[in-house]
Amino acid sequence: MSDDTRPTNDRHSEKQLGAVILAAGKGTRMNSDLPKVLHHVAGRPIVAWVIDACRAAGCHKIAVVVGFGAEHVREAVAADDVVFSVQDKQLGTGHATLCAQEHFKDDRGDVLVLAGDGPLIRAHTIDRMIERHRAKQAAATLATSVIPDPTTYGRIVRDANGRFDAIVEEKNCTDEQKRLHEVYPSYACFDCQTLFTLLSELQPDDVSGEYYVTNLPMRLKELGQTVELVDGVPPEDVLSINTPEHLAEVDAILRNRLSTQDRTPTQEIAP
Repeated sequence: MSDDTRPTNDRHSEKQLGAVILAAGKGTRMNSDLPKVLHHVAGRPIVAWVIDACRAAGCHKIAVVVGFGAEHVREAVAADDVVFSVQDKQLGTGHATLCAQEHFKDDRGDVLVLAGDGPLIRAHTIDRMIERHRAKQAAATLATSVIPDPTTYGRIVRDANGRFDAIVEEKNCTDEQKRLHEVYPSYACFDCQTLFTLLSELQPDDVSGEYYVTNLPMRLKELGQTVELVDGVPPEDVLSINTPEHLAEVDAILRNRLSTQDRTPTQEIAP
């Protein structure tokens, strides 16, 4: 990989970086018995692309949280740097992330929390997040994107100074918040120990009864901790896969990237 395509990982070496990839869902709208993250895009399982982005960004450990079809997911992405945790009950992203705590008890660095069904994420985006996160000594850093149709996405609410105020899930949005187009595409970085401490104290959502990792940045702000936003993620990159139609759309985008960059599916795609 040439230096002119993306930054090197050397600047991350002073502090460990891990990742938790949430991949426990069945994906009921896929109309398939295959775990959603094992459907193929550009010839590879969806989740494999997320794992590759984490590797390219310098993650020393990648914890994949599995649930439905757990053994199949394990077999598909087994590697020396990949560990697994099981989420037996679908109780939300916060609960899923907490399931991975066993693998990070001794870590004192930072950890990414990413969705396993978002294969368009780029290592370059992760690099930008880590740079901001460490430069500002933040407790959490979130990537954001402005998209034409924000339906189903958590909205980013900023304060009067343009800084982070809240992430509001679609089902909890007011009419005014639903008109916001800046969304949270499930790209987050946290101080590792802070993440798991707050997850253990997390309360269920009043509406859904689930535990949301998106509630943590608001809690950090209440505690006086720094929460940073990294905007400008291209709308194309935040497409997640929930239906066969989404699968076909993302497959076409990835194949076009590979063709444009003249790279094989196992290589990093330049930003």
